[in-house]
Amino acid sequence: MAVWDDMVGQERVQTELAAAARDADARVTAEHASAQASTAASRMTHAWLFTGPPGSGRATAARAFAAALQCTSPDRALGGVPGCGFCDGCHTSLVGTHADVEVIRTDLLSIGVAQTRDLVRRAQLSPAGGRWQVIILEDADRLTEGAGNVLLKAVEEPAPRTVWLLCAPSLEDVLPTIRSRCRHLTLRTPPVAAVADVLIRRDGIEPDVAASVARATQGHIGRARRLATDERARARRAAVLKLPLRVDDIGGCLKAAQELIDAAAEDAQQFAEEIDIKETEDLKAALGAAAGGRMPRGTAGAMKDLEDKQKRRKTRTQRDSLDLALTDLTGFYRDVLALQLGSSVELANEDVRDSLDRIARASTPESTLRRIEAVVACRQALESNVAQLLAIEAMTVALRAG
Repeated sequence: MAVWDDMVGQERVQTELAAAARDADARVTAEHASAQASTAASRMTHAWLFTGPPGSGRATAARAFAAALQCTSPDRALGGVPGCGFCDGCHTSLVGTHADVEVIRTDLLSIGVAQTRDLVRRAQLSPAGGRWQVIILEDADRLTEGAGNVLLKAVEEPAPRTVWLLCAPSLEDVLPTIRSRCRHLTLRTPPVAAVADVLIRRDGIEPDVAASVARATQGHIGRARRLATDERARARRAAVLKLPLRVDDIGGCLKAAQELIDAAAEDAQQFAEEIDIKETEDLKAALGAAAGGRMPRGTAGAMKDLEDKQKRRKTRTQRDSLDLALTDLTGFYRDVLALQLGSSVELANEDVRDSLDRIARASTPESTLRRIEAVVACRQALESNVAQLLAIEAMTVALRAG
């Protein structure tokens, strides 16, 4: 299985990355042979920016490219394309254990200056394996302004064998000074049929279920996989899709808003319980605390830092959970609009067709558009740190008004 096989519906991007990997391999081979590496027409460069909508596979493309750059398959000498997927370089890059591939992702609200400076120092090192030092920044859109300025210098003057792979939803999410120094690749939302095919082949999902979840998530691979395998995720989605039928009066609006907040908080709490306890126990052990005993002197600061990090992560998780619910709600009204306009587009939420028909008959396309705008405004308010309950209540009241 080649490293590119996980890139669903991204043939153009795959072709460009494969060509760059071949040029990179030729450069390394020439330098190892003490020959002069020609870079006149090389498609390889030191900084790349992957953009695309959620679920398009930005991080997957970056990881695949990193694996191809580290590929050590002997078939390359016979004309094979780097990225075999089987050699040690490919395998360790894909599973996250390669010494020269650093993957940075965050479940916090932002990436700060201190963490970025650590990355820049790492980027100045020579690759341990003699090929490339690859830094994958999966959440380049979460860099603070100060962190972006720290990264800029490293991208401007990279070490000879360092490659930066940045991922962000759009160009506008990255500082102009950084994006102007990167080669930009745009990924598209994968076709529903391609996502369903991956779920069937890779995850053993039943064809009917795979087609249904791929359609429901509108081509988002990660969400489709979770929806197919997680009963809790299916229950959450079902509850969200019932919301349009529950906003007939102000009391229903306020109750629905509170339930959305509570569900997101529960998701964040469950996620935190899975990680926070282990993190806390590991830190206590590292600081020398006896089992069940008191912490040694001078360690309170370290524990406070960890608690602050866990609190920020919980906030991010709750916000992401709410955003996912609002995305499902937007998809619901999109289907309502399609029915009202007599469009032949395939419905994402065919499993709740009765609800779609009911809302479509009881409203007009104009009111449906206003409802979609209300959901979008709510998402923007949450991103601007408006109080969550206030933002959700305003949205549900707007959904009632139509």
